[in-house]
Amino acid sequence: MQKSTGKVLAWILCDQDGILHIDYLPKARTINAEYYLSLLVQLKDILKEKRRREVAKGVLFLHDTALAHRALATQKKLAYLGFQCLDHPPYSPGLAPSDYHLFPGLKKQLKGRHFSSDAEVIAAVETWLDGQISEFFLSSLQKLERWAKKCIELRGECAE
Repeated sequence: MQKSTGKVLAWILCDQDGILHIDYLPKARTINAEYYLSLLVQLKDILKEKRRREVAKGVLFLHDTALAHRALATQKKLAYLGFQCLDHPPYSPGLAPSDYHLFPGLKKQLKGRHFSSDAEVIAAVETWLDGQISEFFLSSLQKLERWAKKCIELRGECAE
């Protein structure tokens, strides 16, 4: 038996065309509102660089109901950055593309593999992500749209 190297927490930003940015949480840090705010500022800069035309049209932003996401400072920063937030009903994991689309494939790819360092895990994750074609990300958002419509039809009840 060998001790696990631990967890690697990543903030993965993507749109219909693919990965925009990945931020790996430094060891011994937690995601709090302050850290999350810094990521949102980075996101605005990344969007200006990579998706200038889309930023001019406006940014629809979806995140779940984690404490750092719901914090007043976060809401103010999102408004300041000009992001329009989509409501995420509580207890609706079906509306989190990372849970139903991104992570299942990634977990399947990494299953049974052993890594001796965080750098190895990160390299494996990035290799898998780089191998995904744009249709992978677009289909995620299309599925999100279908599930969101179903959630609206059910008046916020969980739709599995």
